[in-house]
Amino acid sequence: MSVRAESVFRNRSFSLFYAGQAFSYVGDGLRLIAIPLLVYHLTGSALSIGVTYALELGPIAVFGLVGGSLADRLDRRRIMIACDFTRFAVMLLFALGFGFGFLSIGLLYAGITLMSVAAAIFMGGQTSSIPYLIGKDRATQAVSALMAAEQTSQTILPPVGGALFALVGPLPALAFNAFTYAVSQASLASIDTLGPQTPSGPPSFADVLRDVRTGFAFVWQDRTLRALSLLQLGLNFFGLMTGAVFIPFLKVYFGASDAMVGYALGIGALGAVAGSYCAGRVPRTWPFGRVLLAAYALDALLFVPVMFTHSLALAVGFLTLTNACVLFEISQIVGWRMRVIPEALVGRVFGVVRLIVLLGTVPGALLGGALADRFGPHMPIVVSGIGYLVLAFLAPAVGAVRREHR
Repeated sequence: MSVRAESVFRNRSFSLFYAGQAFSYVGDGLRLIAIPLLVYHLTGSALSIGVTYALELGPIAVFGLVGGSLADRLDRRRIMIACDFTRFAVMLLFALGFGFGFLSIGLLYAGITLMSVAAAIFMGGQTSSIPYLIGKDRATQAVSALMAAEQTSQTILPPVGGALFALVGPLPALAFNAFTYAVSQASLASIDTLGPQTPSGPPSFADVLRDVRTGFAFVWQDRTLRALSLLQLGLNFFGLMTGAVFIPFLKVYFGASDAMVGYALGIGALGAVAGSYCAGRVPRTWPFGRVLLAAYALDALLFVPVMFTHSLALAVGFLTLTNACVLFEISQIVGWRMRVIPEALVGRVFGVVRLIVLLGTVPGALLGGALADRFGPHMPIVVSGIGYLVLAFLAPAVGAVRREHR
């Protein structure tokens, strides 16, 4: 690590926070492949995987508004511990359900939805906690470090999870993911405070509505924030078309086994690690808008070979490169938002932005799954690639983004 990255970890509270989250990412890395494979084996349908992603992302979009309001008003540490306990309980139920034979697709969908609600509220606290712990100037480095840890786990664990799934099923991944959420709770409990400085108490329904209006007003008034949020909505729509059919695409189009799917996910996450690493080391003197637009264009171009190749190795290779671009973009955007949003409004504004950018994910995932079931998994890959390419090359026409330098 460079000295610049090490400085983030000189903060004891952030180091404890990071350790707990990094460990929970280990369990998430196993779940990343276990749940979609389990759903696919239960149903044999790409659309069912699309529904799974919709249930994961839809509640995050909606309940992120509540999470932001709570994070600005209540003890964030207690909120996040409660959310992790909820996720621990759901994953434990999944493990018991599979072990005793009562796990059904309906129970999976219900549990995924509940975990998504908990994740939305947790993310509201997490987003507000980072600048509170280390300050706005180092927010991008902190976000990059967390994302790099997440993607490192997703590099190592999916191949292991794929092999385990092929040999003994999803039970080890489900049980271990439950355990990691318990560890995350202990890590959060060891931190003195995650803010806010003076909690004001639970918001009323009217307070939540005012917070949402405040968040929307801030987003609407900031031309770059508004434009980027709408652009990400479109990019996420096409991106989730690919995400929803990734497993069927590899298994049907290339004849990949469960273990090979795990290896493909692990290799793809290598690119994400590299993208997160690079994002944290972009000098602040570089113009944010132009750097981001260049990443969008490169991302779109690197996906083109995936649309036409008949080689699994080539497809995985280029998907790895696009993953690097995606995580670079996310790290840069999240760090930029933390710089430009006043600390007292971080939770509320992030909740609104999260709603906007995730609005495209649910229809994208469902449409991708439906297209795959009707025309085969290659069709949504092509539609996704063309749509992403068009948006990425129209983006420079948006002056507010092109000229952004904060």
